[in-house]
Amino acid sequence: MRNLWIKRAFLVLLSILVLLPVLYVLKIAFSGHGGFGSSSLNPLPTHFDLGNFWAVVHTHDQEGHNLFVRQAWNSIVVSISTTVLGLFLAATGAYVFSRFRFKGRRTGMMMFLVSQMFPGVMMMIPLYVIMQKLHLLNTALGLILVYSTTSVPFSVWMLKGYFDTIPKDLEEAAIIDGASNVRIFYTIILPLSLPALAITALFSFMGAWNEFVLAYTFMNKATAFTLPVAIKNYVGEHTVRWGMFAASSVLVSIPVVTLFFALQKYLVSGLTAGSVKG
Repeated sequence: MRNLWIKRAFLVLLSILVLLPVLYVLKIAFSGHGGFGSSSLNPLPTHFDLGNFWAVVHTHDQEGHNLFVRQAWNSIVVSISTTVLGLFLAATGAYVFSRFRFKGRRTGMMMFLVSQMFPGVMMMIPLYVIMQKLHLLNTALGLILVYSTTSVPFSVWMLKGYFDTIPKDLEEAAIIDGASNVRIFYTIILPLSLPALAITALFSFMGAWNEFVLAYTFMNKATAFTLPVAIKNYVGEHTVRWGMFAASSVLVSIPVVTLFFALQKYLVSGLTAGSVKG
């Protein structure tokens, strides 16, 4: 019983340490235009002022465009398109690697694994050159293609492990009934793989939604920015608008948190079911 209370106390302390930075961000976001001026050891907001949120949402450029709406729309389009396209490419590729035996299969899977050992920043220069040649700089399509293709190796490994756990007897029975491989894939494999698809989609969406370096490199127009790039603009060379920085961070985190809670029932099964087979 004593050990149980010690474990609980440790978990409570650990939770407080994890939540402390989040609480400070919320405090700064709701502190109005005071920023760090009224900072104290108390992480809880002493009053609630929505001035920072109002300033972020109503940010306009010189031409009168609402930048927050434009940038939020860019992030939504890029993230959803990346998730759909990346999931389609990964699911079809993972099914091929799971069910078919062909020359180079093991090498292909190892190449996917090796590609995850290098940081994405290493590909920044060649990707920039390719996008420049294709006239895809400052376009959402360019980011969608980059994000979806770079997410494929991880997604293939995730889905391939899950597909391996699905009994082949189901497919053999469908083949006897005259079903094609395409129909088996769409009517049997995908419905049974919903937990893995959901968690893979979550990771793809989060990766595209939170990505900063590539978006900052490929975009130089404020109306083409995604939200992570827009947040960076609140950090100037000499001054930092901490209140707006914190408020925009809170607003950007809302879709990811909402999606996480919506898919949390698939989280454990999607991450662990594919780990029993290689």
